[in-house]
Amino acid sequence: MLIKERKIPLIILILEALCRRLPLNYPDYQEIKEELGRRRAGYQGEVAFDYYLRYLPNDQYMILHDLNLPDGEYNCQNDTILITQEYALIIEVKNMAGKLIFDTENEQFIQINNEKEKGYTYPISQAERHQEYLRKLLAAHKFPPIPIEYIVVISNKNATNVVTGKNAHKVKPRVCKADVFLNKIRFFENQFSKPVLDTKDLRKLCRLLMKINTVPTNYVLRKYKINKSDLFTGVFCPYCNKFHLERKNSKWFCPTCNTYSKDAHINALIDYFLLIDSKITNEQFRDFCHITSPYTVKRFLQSANIISSGANKGRSYTPKTIPW
Repeated sequence: MLIKERKIPLIILILEALCRRLPLNYPDYQEIKEELGRRRAGYQGEVAFDYYLRYLPNDQYMILHDLNLPDGEYNCQNDTILITQEYALIIEVKNMAGKLIFDTENEQFIQINNEKEKGYTYPISQAERHQEYLRKLLAAHKFPPIPIEYIVVISNKNATNVVTGKNAHKVKPRVCKADVFLNKIRFFENQFSKPVLDTKDLRKLCRLLMKINTVPTNYVLRKYKINKSDLFTGVFCPYCNKFHLERKNSKWFCPTCNTYSKDAHINALIDYFLLIDSKITNEQFRDFCHITSPYTVKRFLQSANIISSGANKGRSYTPKTIPW
């Protein structure tokens, strides 16, 4: 049963907004752009991998995609978690080309592609941290100690992988290509055949994970040490992506490509919610979009299908969900 569907991860939307609103000469701009490219590729790989998940018994497996679980000031992001009455399985999906090397001796993950070698975070250590996090979470909420396993799935059908080092025998069973994933599932089903969670506990656990799932809105800005003052403000053109649009004849006008837009301010409002705060006042929207009239902004906000609270100058507006 699909409990949490897969959508474009919020972190991708945040990185896209940053690439729009940071100057090209910002010190970490290229690194941010590269992370955006990696995460887009990763998301595409996760979507491709979902093809194989549809073969799982619907009444047996609870499927939760893109869970962001709070871990102090950090974020424990899981591509996919499967939960049954017998066991839970953490799935890390890698959509990478070329030759992928799992170096167990030095705990390194290396990609060799087009004769270029590059190192990445070791996915086995990452999965083990997520495994321990989930164990502690279940214990803290008094759930029975269900077995928690993990696996790294290579979703790029043209990639090859090799596991080296003295601990290769331990890691090899935890790495597979997407097309043999269902064979791994059969292995886990044979290994864990005794129910540990009853139906009530299974549903309760899924509700808990959904409840504590936390949108990591501030994580990226902290990671790259980005301040509000680093960001471009104003309304950008939906056609040429240039700043700053002007108000002309009750529309937004782009002096760069000479086009008009009725609702370009909506994209600016989305960027504000992604990058700055989950709520906004009339004055803050005026400052951000370079609008002088509070009545114009009031009309924009009231027609934006968002939630308002407070009164007069204390009134603020919040999106019903993030992303909005």
